[in-house]
Amino acid sequence: MNRSKKSQPLSLRLYKGLSGLFGPLADYTLTRRLEKGKEDPGRVDERRGYASLARPEGKLIWIHGASVGESLSIIPLVEALKNKYPHGQILVTSGTITSAQLMGERLPQGAIHQYIPVDHPDYVTRFLNHWQPDAVLFVESELWPNLIQMTAARNIPLALVNGRISPKSYKNWQQRKDAIADLLGYFSVVLGQDTQNTARLAELGRREVPMLGNLKMAAPPLPVEEGALEELTAIIGKRPLWLAASTHEGEEEFVMDAHLRALKQFPDLLTIIAPRHPVRGEAVMTLATEKNITASLRSKNQPIDPQTSLYIADTLGELGLFYRLSDIAFVGGSLVTIGGHNPLEPARLRAAILHGPHTFNFEDTYADMRRSGGSALVRNERDLAASLVRLLTDDITRKTMASSAENWSRTSAEQVLTNIVKAIEPVLENIKA
Repeated sequence: MNRSKKSQPLSLRLYKGLSGLFGPLADYTLTRRLEKGKEDPGRVDERRGYASLARPEGKLIWIHGASVGESLSIIPLVEALKNKYPHGQILVTSGTITSAQLMGERLPQGAIHQYIPVDHPDYVTRFLNHWQPDAVLFVESELWPNLIQMTAARNIPLALVNGRISPKSYKNWQQRKDAIADLLGYFSVVLGQDTQNTARLAELGRREVPMLGNLKMAAPPLPVEEGALEELTAIIGKRPLWLAASTHEGEEEFVMDAHLRALKQFPDLLTIIAPRHPVRGEAVMTLATEKNITASLRSKNQPIDPQTSLYIADTLGELGLFYRLSDIAFVGGSLVTIGGHNPLEPARLRAAILHGPHTFNFEDTYADMRRSGGSALVRNERDLAASLVRLLTDDITRKTMASSAENWSRTSAEQVLTNIVKAIEPVLENIKA
């Protein structure tokens, strides 16, 4: 898509000009991030556009997802595209160390991963010159102006898949409506992930935006190390337990207060807290100590013994283990205004799901799951404790909720992926053999 510089909004022209001047600043920023452990020392040059792998021969589909959640949602899309376009090659990019590690472990054979370049014109040019993609799919909300404009300037078709505009971003973009409309105009296809995000994208992009469902519905179940699962299952035995997953600061207090309330009916109750950011494990332990709750930290290999009332799962990549241990899961980020985390992860592993009122990141998903009978809303520690006691007491209700959540996630997944792949066919027209 060719556009004159004069036709672009002033803010985007200024952004491109200034970003081009600030090469030393971009390099300094990368160096500082490297010192703080936020960049991969062995691959930091990828962020400057230097490839660490050769470009595979043939047509290349480039798929970008910023971080862990987006990257994991890409996996079923990669598999579907490899089946549909067997002669096409696939490059996946992301921007965080954790996402790169996960992609190294979980990408299908034949797909390759690189870090996304910082949005500096020289870095982007270097990246595009090497990889020369034939089609580009951006997942969710990564809208870097240089990356989008310079890709489109090479007449490479783009699609925005599973598009998302957070309430905060929506408010900010409303101050720069011409800029966001221009950026979204470079995409041949824009797909929203749910009703609210679709409405925001349609308004900001001044275009029709289909809503075909959330790509995260199609993700595979989180993995597990079977030996760890067997070990913890044996240690816990028949103790009643539940999991509070992906919690944030401010939520653990609700969880612990609910735990203390539930202890009155279940004295040997084991509560597992898996903080969204494992580095917060010590802070969660401090809070437990203040509330006189006996707790253990998984990161320090502290055991679960009969006196352990709270187990803090402050490790990375083990959420699949803890969802399998418990058939009751509270999904965090929802009792505070984070917007809620992915309820499909516990649903796929047959858990009855509890969540708070702040679920705007997955509004449609939570609403549909509640209608299916697979989840329930709790607004505070009293609600959480009451729901927990009911589910621990009533086996039929708990198992029915867990089964409903699993069935809903399974039946939704295949349809969503099929619809999305069909919708992006125009962008992938030149990938066909």
